Amino acid sequence: MRVRRVLSLLVVVALTGLLSGAAAGAGPTAQAAVAAAVGLLPSRVQEAVIAPAAPAPVAPAAAPEAAPEAAPVAPQQARQRVTSVRVAPVNVPGTPCTSNARACVDLSGDRAWLIEDGEIAYGPVPTTSGRPGFRTPPGTFPVTFHSRDHVSSIYDAPMPYSVFFNGGIAFHQGSLSQLSHGCIHLSRAAAREFFGSLERGDLVQVVP
Repeated sequence: MRVRRVLSLLVVVALTGLLSGAAAGAGPTAQAAVAAAVGLLPSRVQEAVIAPAAPAPVAPAAAPEAAPEAAPVAPQQARQRVTSVRVAPVNVPGTPCTSNARACVDLSGDRAWLIEDGEIAYGPVPTTSGRPGFRTPPGTFPVTFHSRDHVSSIYDAPMPYSVFFNGGIAFHQGSLSQLSHGCIHLSRAAAREFFGSLERGDLVQVVP
């Protein structure tokens, strides 16, 4: 309340000084008039008026919010495992054998085929098989090895284009009018076809 009175007094004094100066022909500034008026005040009041006002406290700036961490991304599998599906072998139309066989022999029908992808690739071709006492055993056997100019060490007989699949039993070129000692006789052309088509590990199915 006291300060307001002082300030009002300063304004009155300043205006009075300005008016007086104007009447006398002088041009004092408002700042000079106020300074003159302040000089008339007691020293304690002068300090209160002259002292600069304390600056208003500035609120500290709020710290920037941290960006939310990205959710961890689950690692993806580089490769997907492919589960192999086993398909049961089926009968190959026109033969007594199944689709997992690469060569088929029908002992009772004296004929043979080559099979590929479940279908007949070659044949039927005529065959002869083992004589009594040397019957060709039925079953499924893998091809073990080839011998183009094979000669039997037991019977001292030539066995061209031999493809062995059950011990000493093989497809080979032989007589189609005489029974063998267990092997499957083929004509020369058929023996060459079997020799060139069958690979080691291929299955030979022999049906009674």
